[in-house]
Amino acid sequence: MTTTDTDVIIIGAGPVGLTLANLLGQQDVRVVLLEREDRLVDYPRAVGIDDEALRTMQTAGLVDEVLPHTIPDQKIYMVNGDRLILSEVNPTTREFGWPRRNGFVQPLVDQVLLAGLDRFDTVEARFGAEVTDLADGGDQVTATLADGATLTGRYVVAADGGASPTRKRLGISFDGETRPSDGIVIDVANDPIGTPHAVFGGDPARSYASIALPHGIRRWEFTLFEHEDASVVDDDEFVFDLLRPHVPDPTRLDIIRRRVYRHHARIAGSFRAGNIILAGDAAHVMPVVGGQGWNSGIRDAFNLGWKLAAVVNGHADEKLLDTYEVERLSHVRQMVAVSLGMAKEMTDHDPEKAAERDRIAAARTPEEREAQKRQAFKPQPKFDAGVIVQTPLPTFKSLPAREVARTAGTIFPQPRATDTDGVPMLLDDATGQGWRVITWNNDPMAFLSPESIATLERIGARLVQVVPRSQLQWTAKHTSPGVTVVGDLGGEESLQAWFDARPVGAVILRPDHVVAAECLSQELDEVLGRVLDVAGIEVRR
Repeated sequence: MTTTDTDVIIIGAGPVGLTLANLLGQQDVRVVLLEREDRLVDYPRAVGIDDEALRTMQTAGLVDEVLPHTIPDQKIYMVNGDRLILSEVNPTTREFGWPRRNGFVQPLVDQVLLAGLDRFDTVEARFGAEVTDLADGGDQVTATLADGATLTGRYVVAADGGASPTRKRLGISFDGETRPSDGIVIDVANDPIGTPHAVFGGDPARSYASIALPHGIRRWEFTLFEHEDASVVDDDEFVFDLLRPHVPDPTRLDIIRRRVYRHHARIAGSFRAGNIILAGDAAHVMPVVGGQGWNSGIRDAFNLGWKLAAVVNGHADEKLLDTYEVERLSHVRQMVAVSLGMAKEMTDHDPEKAAERDRIAAARTPEEREAQKRQAFKPQPKFDAGVIVQTPLPTFKSLPAREVARTAGTIFPQPRATDTDGVPMLLDDATGQGWRVITWNNDPMAFLSPESIATLERIGARLVQVVPRSQLQWTAKHTSPGVTVVGDLGGEESLQAWFDARPVGAVILRPDHVVAAECLSQELDEVLGRVLDVAGIEVRR
């Protein structure tokens, strides 16, 4: 057997690399995180974290440290050049347990992620460590560093940014487009405005964004015209002129950061080359207007993290890694398209096109405005292939005939429920993390073969029995050993409501909270076997 220095080498200590390192550390995977800079990047970056990403932080055990650096339920107003509201984004859903839209300070959250690595003896972060070459030998990858040292690992994950040296070294394409004009970001302490929301201004004279951030920080973003050089970022008078229409006195602002950036919309031609895998901006970049670049990278880390851990720990065949690109690519394409469309709509400086946009916005129906408010334009992840099993809609007479959307490949909701002791909490905290087989009312052990139960134990899966809260204590005394009993709290967003709306009594959840399959209770063992097969997990007979 080939000896390696570590299991996984991660290149890049940005949010994707840091999140992945935390998720792998939880699974006792040996990780070396390499960052060419001497410290975490502190310049202006992402300002929006969504509910899926917060659920990932919850899974990583860091959400309580992240939340102090967020503004929950942050509204966005899209306005025109006359400051008239074109649309409002204000989703108040808690479908996944957390607010859908949150303002945040990325450098502070990155620090939380870095500090989280201290929990794991198997994870090491090295700063000032630049990778200059990678050699994939088939059973391991050798990374050569700028100081001449080498490091070997079974896999390498390159989370080294949009200009990824790794992607370029591998010769992987990065097709898409680059917007013709740059943008300038200005962060100010002691927020001179003081309102909690964000404003995106589609002003044909010059588009802008004004965003409240935690800890009294205000972010401004302005589009630069093609004739304006990036050096204007250092010109105080230019910056003051940009801010003069926004504050009483720009010369009194406490400017803490300013930077020029470029809008890209590009996707790598492949997310994997042998044992080297691309994630985050190395695999895809998108305009900042949609606020999904950071969140899309976190989705990459979450999708990839459990799969790498399963392969490294011997629970799954390496074919499981092939599903990473299969599952992530479709949603990334959707998010890039949405972000690019929003960027073009809000940063177009053609007065006639801006006027047409305003006319369309004014003509929206109340239903269309409500959909915009709910952020219905944001595509939800939905996998049509990968580690999912689609089961036919049951037609038994005990089930009403109705059109029901199938949930395999979607994210399972996270309502509040109770643990076995009756303490209310979010579902993932009540059930525990990892693979989960969840049944309504039934003891799941009654429907699984000894071989299936042994396989689930081997991969650390959890068997969960959900019952109405009134049955909780009785069920806890009578269910099979090893089954976690969860109390349902009832109501429109409860687990009972979820099961009541669908002709299924059991769901199989992956470690990233995606529904791998749904079925009737009596079908559970057979369907579970199919899920384990597509995941490359052997059921030993």
